[in-house]
Amino acid sequence: MKKRYIISGIFFLLFITITILMITNNIKVFDDTIYNYIFSLRNDSLDITFKTITKFCNTITVIIFVIILVIFLERKSMWKLLITVVSTVLVNQLLKHTIRRIRPDHLRLIEERGFSFPSGHSMTSIALYGILIYLVYKYIKNKILKIILIALLTLLILGIGISRIYLGVHYPSDVLAGFFLSSSIIILVVTIIDNHFRGNINDKDSCK
Repeated sequence: MKKRYIISGIFFLLFITITILMITNNIKVFDDTIYNYIFSLRNDSLDITFKTITKFCNTITVIIFVIILVIFLERKSMWKLLITVVSTVLVNQLLKHTIRRIRPDHLRLIEERGFSFPSGHSMTSIALYGILIYLVYKYIKNKILKIILIALLTLLILGIGISRIYLGVHYPSDVLAGFFLSSSIIILVVTIIDNHFRGNINDKDSCK
């Protein structure tokens, strides 16, 4: 369990590092380089592809996925999902309105409101599809199926992050910061809930 806390802390420190670099305007070269390269890849087919991929983390899509999963998941996994998604959304909105970074204002392929840092889609993609990766890893016994599902979910998460840059609504540092912070949150939530349920089992055993 201690290793999980350490890994969560490392992801959080990476988020803090990017945040400091962004606030001090020392990440502009990185943002501009990645931003311009991804823009150079634009074509009609990729426009359609990334406009579709980004919808996998739109609010309505996330709500539908969460409702479906809550119905079918057992209690511990359900709490992991709900607490991770809700806490991620709340933390994201708090940070957006505290830092108040303005979104890129040119070459947008879609319209988005609100502030830019950190990327809400990136954070939510880790919260939702990251939990699914965790559940697949833990409960799917067929190794081939497990590898395929984890690979597809990982590609989806990366695709959502890249789509936000490609569509011109986020800087690369917004996406990376979102990935790192949400990874920290998901590991922390899973660890705390595992400890809670393990503690309850031990309490029940001691009462027998």
